[in-house]
Amino acid sequence: MANAPFVPAAEYVRMSTEHQQYSIGNQDAAIRRYAAVHGFEIVQTYADPGKSGLALKHRPALASLLKDVLDGQPSYKAILVYDVSRWGRFQDSDEAAHYEFLCKTAGVPVHYCAEMFPNDDSFSSLVMKALKRAMAGEYSRELSVKVFDTQKRIVQNGYWCGGMAGYGLRRMMLSPLGDRNHLLHPGELKSIPTARVILVPGPSEEVQVVRDIFEMVVSERRSAGEIARTLNGRGIAYFGRKWTYGSVLGILKHPKYAGNNRWGQTTQRLAGPRRRVPRSQWAEAHQVFQPLVDQQTFDSAQRVLRDRTCFKSDEQLLDQLRKLLAEKGRLSENLIDEARGVAIQSTYRRRFGSLQRAYELIGFTRNQDYFSGRTVLRKQTQALRNRVLKQICHLYSGQVEVIKDGPVGRPRLQFHQGPLVCVLVSRWGRTPLGRATWCVNPVEKERHSITLLCRCTRENNDVFDYHLLPNIDRGNRFRLKERDAWLSRGEAVVDLSCLRALALQLRCLREEN
Repeated sequence: MANAPFVPAAEYVRMSTEHQQYSIGNQDAAIRRYAAVHGFEIVQTYADPGKSGLALKHRPALASLLKDVLDGQPSYKAILVYDVSRWGRFQDSDEAAHYEFLCKTAGVPVHYCAEMFPNDDSFSSLVMKALKRAMAGEYSRELSVKVFDTQKRIVQNGYWCGGMAGYGLRRMMLSPLGDRNHLLHPGELKSIPTARVILVPGPSEEVQVVRDIFEMVVSERRSAGEIARTLNGRGIAYFGRKWTYGSVLGILKHPKYAGNNRWGQTTQRLAGPRRRVPRSQWAEAHQVFQPLVDQQTFDSAQRVLRDRTCFKSDEQLLDQLRKLLAEKGRLSENLIDEARGVAIQSTYRRRFGSLQRAYELIGFTRNQDYFSGRTVLRKQTQALRNRVLKQICHLYSGQVEVIKDGPVGRPRLQFHQGPLVCVLVSRWGRTPLGRATWCVNPVEKERHSITLLCRCTRENNDVFDYHLLPNIDRGNRFRLKERDAWLSRGEAVVDLSCLRALALQLRCLREEN
């Protein structure tokens, strides 16, 4: 008698940073053993390497699997998963059940290969799955509390807990015995889990700049914007780019420059919203690092900053806008940020709810031509992005798909068994001196993901060049020159048919670092 044909199946594997037993290779081996015994043949793999199981939006492979199943006619008849926790550690256990139910009703059941019970809808199976889902979610909650408490204790013991050192400072790795080991380069991780990190003064020229910044605030009462313009006028670079209001203010406000450590002012546990933490729950340690400025100077700077911002009334802020409008005849975000003696536009957004509301209060209204022009420009940018996406999907037919978070989210490219790539279109413009410049306005995902930056031609209707970058790490909005040195951190893409290979190379470099 001929052997029964194998049932085509897809495997879903997910690895977080928990235990070696959950490595992609171990999951794949266990799933394939299960498939051989139960008559399945793996025809497709969905993998979320290094992904948390807390939220679907952070797991593109699972989202792609669900889309394929719900769209109908997938190339497989079953889904094989290592265990219940690999399907997800959702905080609402009903969410995991819901996704499984969607697959089952589409005729593609889920099988848990390492569980001791069959997924056959029996009473015992239903109870065990519900229990396992609740345990998976509870594991994440308990782990979150333990990690937070551990990080808090590390800070209180005088060590640096993650993040960049900042301008004028460097990270020094200590051995488990407390001996100084070596300086960590930007992006470099400590090689020994039990080692600790402290902050030490950086190059002498950077240290002097930090001290000059505090001196200009305390003695000369200069604003952060004025200090940024002064430093840029002197030709001093801030990590290879120009100083801004935000970069100066970040130095003036952070207690690490006075030798103090502070951590935990905000929290974002279990993929939830970011929220502020009460001062009583912050982790703080005083005089644990070598200070770049003394405590008295730091405290004096804080008083000056409070006097310049917090004590200005709404009417004083609006008067600044009125004077700028009378001088320039119009208002814009760039004009406000670049004007002397005027608070930056984020201050107006925070105080009045929006910049448009501040405009209304001083009687400034943008005409209809402005809004219609913005709409045309936005549609032109969207059309160009869609054209690039279509071109890439044609080049990689069957190997890539376009995914989108909600109706207004920017579309991204998910290569099958490959990286997720954001696509960002940068519009052409010009400086007051007539030089070409490109405006880059990234969203949150593009600041942390591999991104294909498409710089437009002068007419903004075609692509001038492509650059593949490991992330967009220069802030909310900035401008690029034609031969901007910042672009060298990525790869110029001459041929889009090489995009997937370059993206894989970038992802490997990020994982190594």
